[in-house]
Amino acid sequence: MKLSKTLLGVSIALVLAGCNSETKVEPQQSSAQTQAPQNIIPAQTGSFGDQGDGTYINPILNADYPDSDIEQVGDTYYMITSKQHMSPGMPILKSKDMVNWENVGHAFPTLSWAPEYDWDRMNGYSFGTWAGDIVYHEGKWYVYQIDYQNGLMVTMADNIEGPWSEPIMMLPHEEVLDDPGVYFDYDTKKAYVIINTGLKHKSPENKIEGNENYIYEMSWDGTKILDEGKLVYTGMGAEAAKIYKIDGTWYITMAQWTMGDYSTKPGVKNPKNDRKQLILRSKDSIYGPYEVKTIMEKGKEFGHRSASQGGFMTAPDGSWWYMHQLIQNDDIPFQGRPQNLQPVTWVDGWPIIGFDEDGDGIGEPVKRHKKPIDGYPITAPSSDDDFSSDKLGAQWEWNHNPRDTHWSLTERPGWLRLKASKVLPNNNNHGPKINEWTNNDGSDSDFWRAPNTLSQRIMGITTGTAIAKFDISGMKPNQLAGFVRYGGVFNLLGVEMKEDGSKHLFYMDKMSKKTIGPELTGNDLYVRTSNARDQATYEYSFDGKNYYAFGPSFTIAFGKWTGDRLGFFSWNEKTDEDAGYIDVDWFTYDYDGPKAARVVKN
Repeated sequence: MKLSKTLLGVSIALVLAGCNSETKVEPQQSSAQTQAPQNIIPAQTGSFGDQGDGTYINPILNADYPDSDIEQVGDTYYMITSKQHMSPGMPILKSKDMVNWENVGHAFPTLSWAPEYDWDRMNGYSFGTWAGDIVYHEGKWYVYQIDYQNGLMVTMADNIEGPWSEPIMMLPHEEVLDDPGVYFDYDTKKAYVIINTGLKHKSPENKIEGNENYIYEMSWDGTKILDEGKLVYTGMGAEAAKIYKIDGTWYITMAQWTMGDYSTKPGVKNPKNDRKQLILRSKDSIYGPYEVKTIMEKGKEFGHRSASQGGFMTAPDGSWWYMHQLIQNDDIPFQGRPQNLQPVTWVDGWPIIGFDEDGDGIGEPVKRHKKPIDGYPITAPSSDDDFSSDKLGAQWEWNHNPRDTHWSLTERPGWLRLKASKVLPNNNNHGPKINEWTNNDGSDSDFWRAPNTLSQRIMGITTGTAIAKFDISGMKPNQLAGFVRYGGVFNLLGVEMKEDGSKHLFYMDKMSKKTIGPELTGNDLYVRTSNARDQATYEYSFDGKNYYAFGPSFTIAFGKWTGDRLGFFSWNEKTDEDAGYIDVDWFTYDYDGPKAARVVKN
C-alpha cells in the first residue's frame, strides 16, 4: 500500500545517508525451453537510470512518463502516469528498487467515457487522462483521474494487470479542474480526495491569488462523493496534491508556481519563475489549519526545468524517497516530462527533498545518487517488438481510440497489420482544437485526423535509432503509410500509392509539405530514424543493409502535452472501403539508456 495509507506509525526521525536490423527479439526463456541458435545480449547502461555500479543517474525514467503517482504493495512499487489522448490510457509500471521500471499495462483500456476520443472524431488532443492517483484498498485496485473536459472518475480492478472496470463518474467537470489525491484513513474509516478546483468555486472573499484546493469526503468503497468539499489551500497554480498521515500528523504535498516575472505564463522558460514543491503540515485535522513550507526547488543540475509533482516512498532500510517529474519549462523538453528519484531527509518534522545546495533549508534535485535498494537487475520499459504475440505490447499506444476492425496481429501471424481509413474531415468536430496546450503549427494537417496511428515514447535526450521493416504489397491507390515521429509536431517517411498503382517514397514535414522520392518496385521497405538531441533524420533501405538518407534534418518537439514518439501511420485520402494496408514485421530501438538483458534468435 501507498506510504500515505500505511505508515501511520512510522517515525520521521529517519535521516537518509546520503542490431542487427533482421534480429527478432523474444522474451527470455528457461534453459529447458531454449532453442538454438540464439544469443544473450547483456543488460546495457547509458546516460540515465541504473548505472550498474550501485548508483543511478536522473532522470531514472528519461521519457514521457509525466504526473506520476506510486503505490507500494509488499516489496513492489507500482506507478501510474498520465498520457492525455493516447489509448489505452494511464500507463502502469512496476519496480522492485524504485530505479528500474517495467510495463504492467494501462488502467483505461480505452478512453471510453467521451466520443471525442473515438477514432471517428479524434477531437480530444491534450485531454483524456491527466494526473491521477493509484490506491490499493481492501484487496482492490483503484485509479482516479480528472479529465479536464469530463470530470472526476475512478476505475477498479482485482488484479493490477486488469481487467479494469468501466469508469465511474464521481464529479462533473464544472466542479473540478485536475489532480485528485486520495487517502483512506484506517483509523477513522473515512476516505478523502483532495482536488484542484481552480477558480470554479472561488468567491470574491478569497483574495489569495491562484487555484483553490478542496478536500471532499468519499464513501469507504471509494466510488462516491459525500459532501460539497472544504477549501484547505489557495496558491498560484497550486495543484498535484497528495495526502499523508504520519505519526498522527497530516501532510499534504503540493506543486505551486513562484513568479518573479509575470511577462511569461507559468510553464514557459523564464529563469525568474519556478514551480516549487510545497508541503502543508497540520497536527489538528486533515482540514487544517496548516503550516506551509517549500521543500524542493530547481537547482543546478537540470537547467531551468522545474522539479515538482510526485510522491513519497520508503525502502526496506527505512529511508525515504521522492519520485517527481521535470516539467516542460526549458528550451527543448522534446522527450516529454521524465521522472526523477530523490533522497529525502527529515529535519524537525519537515522533509527536505534532494540536497540543500545553498543551505537555505530547501532541497534541490540531485543528478546522481546511490540506489535505494540493491540486488535487482537492470530493467526498462519495453521497446523492441517482433509482433509474435497476439496481444499488443504495453509500450504501444494509439493516437485516440483505435478502429479495432482496422488493425490485427492475427491476420498475418508475426506481423502487425495496419489497415487504412479515410482521413477524417477538417472541421471543428474532428482533429485538434487550438488551445493553450495545442499549438496551431500544422494542426490542420491530415495526419492529426488519420485513425490508427500507433506509437511509443522515445527514451533519453542524447541519441537514439529506431528501425522498422514494412511489407507494402497490400497498399491501394490514394493510400499513404509508413513511419512517423510525432509529439508536438509530426514528420513522416512513407510510401504513397498513386491512382495508376505506382508507389513512391515520400517525406512530409509538420506543415504537410511533401517531398516525393524514388518509385518503389519491391514489397520490402526498411525505415531508419535517428536523433541527436532534438535533431532527427530519416533513411530508407530495400535490403536492410544499405541505407540512403531522404528528407531534411528536422526538429522534434514537445506539444499537445506529449513528447516525441516513434511509430506507424496508414490512411487513405479518398476512400474508406478497401483502402489498403501495410504490414510491420518488426521494430527495434537503440538508445542511450538502460535496457534489460535479453535473448535474441538469429
